[in-house]
Amino acid sequence: MRLPLKKVATALNLPLSTVERWIRQGRIPIQQIGNDAVFSSSAVKRWADSHQLSFVLDHDNIIDESTPEIFDSLVSAMKRGKVFHQLGGNDREKALRSAVKRLDFLTDDIQNELYDKLLAREQLASTGIGNGIAIPHPRDPISQTPKSPVIATFFIEHPIHFNAIDDQPVSIFFLLISPTVKNHLHLLSRLSYCIRDKAFTMFLHTHPNANDLFSRIAGFEKQLDEP
Repeated sequence: MRLPLKKVATALNLPLSTVERWIRQGRIPIQQIGNDAVFSSSAVKRWADSHQLSFVLDHDNIIDESTPEIFDSLVSAMKRGKVFHQLGGNDREKALRSAVKRLDFLTDDIQNELYDKLLAREQLASTGIGNGIAIPHPRDPISQTPKSPVIATFFIEHPIHFNAIDDQPVSIFFLLISPTVKNHLHLLSRLSYCIRDKAFTMFLHTHPNANDLFSRIAGFEKQLDEP
């Protein structure tokens, strides 16, 4: 079952502005259909239970399940982006530059454009979400985006200051590039759902290999997709 934004706020007994802020911060599972933020009732219920929040659903507000699925999986996007270890750079700018240079599917000009957009996004507000993790991404799509979304995973050789919300140094990047805002929000919410799990965060700090990482992500996506 799917719910629109206003009905989720009502079901959670929270102000609409609070739910909107949590969406921007990637703290709550979300999909995007058309211009509307849409939520899986089962995913939100699990999320609410894990955060000790009430979730009282009015079944008159359910959206028709026949709405077509157009979103990519998190695992697919991460496999396209690959996993990189020992990323160099002793500050935020140099680490982002090193990360962008690893994206060999982009031309030099597009790499430079992406780097500039990443810095512009960081100047608005840090994408360091806490616990040593950041999700750098451009605010707007780059001029030549990949046909499908990409999430490149970087494990930084030496943790760097990133103006993160908890002021802790960052040692893990998930660099997200999407051709559409819809897929961007969809993947960001799924990734954020995984990162909210403390055991998974501890796992990330072991700098796992690609296969182990993708396997854990696939497990989370299975939970999210359960009816």
